[in-house]
Amino acid sequence: MTTEATGTTLAPYGRVGLLALQSREAEAATLIVRSRIEVTRRGEGIGISALDWAEALLYNGLARYEDARASASRIAEHPQDLAPSNWHLAELIEAAARAGTPELSADAHRRLVAMTRASGTNWGLGIAARSEALLVEGQRADDLYVEAIDRLGRCRIAVDLARAHLLYGEWLRRERRRIEARTELRTAHDLFSEFGMEAFAERARVELEATGERARKRTVDTLGELTPQEAQISRLAAQRYTNREIAAQLFISPSTVEYHLRKVFRKLGVNSRKQLANRLGLEAVVR
Repeated sequence: MTTEATGTTLAPYGRVGLLALQSREAEAATLIVRSRIEVTRRGEGIGISALDWAEALLYNGLARYEDARASASRIAEHPQDLAPSNWHLAELIEAAARAGTPELSADAHRRLVAMTRASGTNWGLGIAARSEALLVEGQRADDLYVEAIDRLGRCRIAVDLARAHLLYGEWLRRERRRIEARTELRTAHDLFSEFGMEAFAERARVELEATGERARKRTVDTLGELTPQEAQISRLAAQRYTNREIAAQLFISPSTVEYHLRKVFRKLGVNSRKQLANRLGLEAVVR
């Protein structure tokens, strides 16, 4: 109704963001160019920033860090804008650090820390910890990556959790801690593959193979397999333990339990704990 009355339409920001997440470079680039012409003609500065954010996300996934830095840096030139100018902060920090110019991310890091401390959410603080870890070394970096994974594991935005596992795994490999790196990179690869984020999954695959382990490609057969943690959570859920009770036993958050159970239900084709018990060949316990 609004678009009919005003005679205008919004640029396809959601579609652009999804294509960037999925690393569909050709489609994303074409849509970004077309949308940029449209929003520029209408004078929508915030729209231009949103498109630059999508471009930075796309290029970070493709490991084209200089291109990602250039896109994110354009947004940084307009800090007075609202949401879109904030979206770029984590992208700029990662791109600048990986492009060998971490000093360019100093202002972005200060702004990110100020906002996330003010909000106090696990999502914001987790992204801040993940971003800062890219700018420091040694035990401090290790602690920050662990904090990021812990905080983001309590949230529902699993994409950011997967990126934390990837960055931690990349760092661990460069620290010659191959066994630990494999765990993080394997987790990242599985998550990105499930999300359809092909470029990020490829980053994880390349790093995983650099540790000496070949990443398994997901097939119809492997989709039915459960990870050790999923199997453990499944057994407890089949016995009618609540998510909170499972979380307490496994020293993880209830939201993490819920996240893994959703994956298990999808893999096994069930939609209840009773069906899960039958699928696993267990007798559901009435508690």
